[in-house]
Amino acid sequence: MDGISDVAVGVKRGSDELSMYNSPNSGMSSISDGASNGSDSKKLRVEEAPPSRVLHIRKLPNEASETEVIALGLPFGKVTNILTLKGKNQAFLEMGTEEAAITMVNYYTTVTPHIRNVPVFIQYSNHKELKTDAGNQRTQAVLQAVSAVQSGGSPSSDVQEALAAASSPVLRIIIDNMFYPVTLDVLQQIFSKFGTVMKIITFTKNNQFQALLQFSDPVNAQQAKLALDGQNIYNSCCTLRIDFSKLVNLNVKYNNDKSRDYTRPELPAGDGQPSLDHSVAAAFTKDSNSLLGKIPGALNPLSAAAAAAAAAGRVALAGQAGSSGVLLVSNLNEEMVTPQSLFTLFGVYGDVQRVKILYNKKDSALIQMSDANQAQLAMSHLNGQKMYGKIIRVTLSKHQTVALPRDGLDDQGLTKDYANSPLHRFKKPGSKNFQNIFPPSATLHLSNIPQDVTEDDLRLLFSNAGGTVKAFKFFQDRKMALIQMSTVEEAIQALIDLHNYNMGGNQHLRVSFSKSTI
Repeated sequence: MDGISDVAVGVKRGSDELSMYNSPNSGMSSISDGASNGSDSKKLRVEEAPPSRVLHIRKLPNEASETEVIALGLPFGKVTNILTLKGKNQAFLEMGTEEAAITMVNYYTTVTPHIRNVPVFIQYSNHKELKTDAGNQRTQAVLQAVSAVQSGGSPSSDVQEALAAASSPVLRIIIDNMFYPVTLDVLQQIFSKFGTVMKIITFTKNNQFQALLQFSDPVNAQQAKLALDGQNIYNSCCTLRIDFSKLVNLNVKYNNDKSRDYTRPELPAGDGQPSLDHSVAAAFTKDSNSLLGKIPGALNPLSAAAAAAAAAGRVALAGQAGSSGVLLVSNLNEEMVTPQSLFTLFGVYGDVQRVKILYNKKDSALIQMSDANQAQLAMSHLNGQKMYGKIIRVTLSKHQTVALPRDGLDDQGLTKDYANSPLHRFKKPGSKNFQNIFPPSATLHLSNIPQDVTEDDLRLLFSNAGGTVKAFKFFQDRKMALIQMSTVEEAIQALIDLHNYNMGGNQHLRVSFSKSTI
């Protein structure tokens, strides 16, 4: 549906209806605008209009699509018409009833609505209805698609493409930038705003957290997809990517922290899986600024997310010993591993405070992250990866902290305190680094490259780290680049060796995993 182009029109605010004419140039319907004569939107009077089922939406981002504007209204009821004023970044949205419009305006006075992370403004219009030209087929097609799905009917064939697999009540959800744990309860709370959630199954595939979620009705699945696809659960992270599943019914065997059938509370928890502590879910509704506990619209600051995420951490780690920020890493290559190499690798997923390689078992180490969420994140991304030729195992430790050696005791440099390291990536709240957390991949993202460093210099540097460089690409400003190694293991090795490498002139190379390929 996003492919449908928007309608270019202007507005005359005073009249009770929109007088329409067809512009001979564009073939699109347009509205005569005697009052403002094309001048900019500041001239529009923003006086309070009485309630109307037609809403006037201002300050839309340039690239906003009709579908995204419609999605603002969907949770409140049927949307019956839309008119977008492309040049003015404005739109009119007509709801099926005045009650739906009033509910929507009241809601959005407490929660600022956003489209593409830009706040938009909604007020009642002076128009009581929108009379759009029947010849304007594109807008009609969008509305027909949405209303057909809303009423559960079948849309005409030209709209079916836009709706793809919309007949399925099952959504497939992928969560990108998963900086905080996202639990089954979190998903249930967010998606139940759009209808009855019957079943959820969560799993990790290709190093990504995914879920299948079944509504009682395909209409609800369509509405949830329209409203939530691309939204962040927490500020700058945990982005929802949603499409329809080919499945039309989920088969859930166990009710635990990985899967749930809400229609069958009697199901067993399964092998050693904890049944969930429902009291924790209540913690989310208190986080007033996130998607949780309300219809999407406002995104929250990280500090508010942290409280909810701490609760999420408790749910995610239920039944496991402790939920501290300490990890136990085993099956390390004891000939090669150092506290510094572990600090660099685990530092991609959080701020490492201390590292201790165990004196009597040098193939194992304890790593203290700055909180339980970072520990969870590092564990989910690094467990099962290859480091120095060995597949490492990462689990949560029962220790709450990593102890430093007693004064005067030499532990051969096996314990290191990194609490004051200048190399922590996540010290600044809201740092861009929060948005760039990806699973280990063969392609690395390089930044802070000095102006005089060439592609050949970097290829040589990275092949000397013991790998084969398969591809390389500078970004336009040449301060950043992508470099692709032949395996993920080689990329992990190169990141350990070359993150913070001094390129001369006191400029240190920054290396992280990339989601792109070259």
